[in-house]
Amino acid sequence: MDSFPAYFPLAGRKVVIAGVGEAAEAKARLFDGSPATLVRLEGHDAYLPGSYSGAILAFVASPDEVFVQAAASAARAARVLVNVVDRPALCDFNTPAVIDRGEVVAAVGTGGSAPVLATMLRNDIEAQVPEGMGRVAALLQKFQGEVRGTLPALHERRAFLRDAVLGEAAAAARAGDMDKAGQLFREALAKGSARKGTVRFIAGKGPVDLLTLRASRALGAADVLVLEADADPEVVKMARRDVERMDAAEANAEHLIQLAREGRQIVRLITHAVDPALIHALTQAEVAVEVVPAAS
Repeated sequence: MDSFPAYFPLAGRKVVIAGVGEAAEAKARLFDGSPATLVRLEGHDAYLPGSYSGAILAFVASPDEVFVQAAASAARAARVLVNVVDRPALCDFNTPAVIDRGEVVAAVGTGGSAPVLATMLRNDIEAQVPEGMGRVAALLQKFQGEVRGTLPALHERRAFLRDAVLGEAAAAARAGDMDKAGQLFREALAKGSARKGTVRFIAGKGPVDLLTLRASRALGAADVLVLEADADPEVVKMARRDVERMDAAEANAEHLIQLAREGRQIVRLITHAVDPALIHALTQAEVAVEVVPAAS
């Protein structure tokens, strides 16, 4: 990872755009509808560090090299991160191609090296993110405290929220009926998380492009990841970074049964044949077992 992606909260923050022209206007349009205070600078004002005081980000856009150098130096003197349009070497950060769905924001960056490629990829991703997903995120944010209080166990919260984003409450939010969405969400929360634990066996030897969509989703949803020493690192990366990891030697049948009865979603990456005795023990304990084959 050559660049680290980060999101800056904009509520109550100041963003400065120094310069005029289409490039400056394009940067300004990025903040349409945002809660940030947008400050536009031209001429001599752009050369004064005080003009950038209190800003979180500054964008400099001008064909005038003297203006660019002076404005960027003034912003840095005010300890503000600077982006200079079309000059990656002068940038503290790069502007990604952004998918804006309100509370849901996705971004594709290429470190400033290939903005056209970033835009193409953004268009592909944008088609997969429905317009109403921002309202779904707003719904989850509204009930965040209630969910945490009702379901204190992390794996229970995750299970409930995974179901919630695909349920009736989320559908109502996407349609714009937030009152109905709130009512349905509370009803679902009152029922709690009834999801049963599952142990899924997934081919972990790689290559990663042989993983099926079902396997990829299972890895992304796993609460516990059981690893063999020779599992392909690229396959392992498909799981969340904060997933609980366990060595295969520790993951005996008794341990897996206990985790499944707690409602955990367990993925066991396999690089050799599955031990039939382990499968038998899990099924005898009425633990849901699934073997997810690799694509051929």
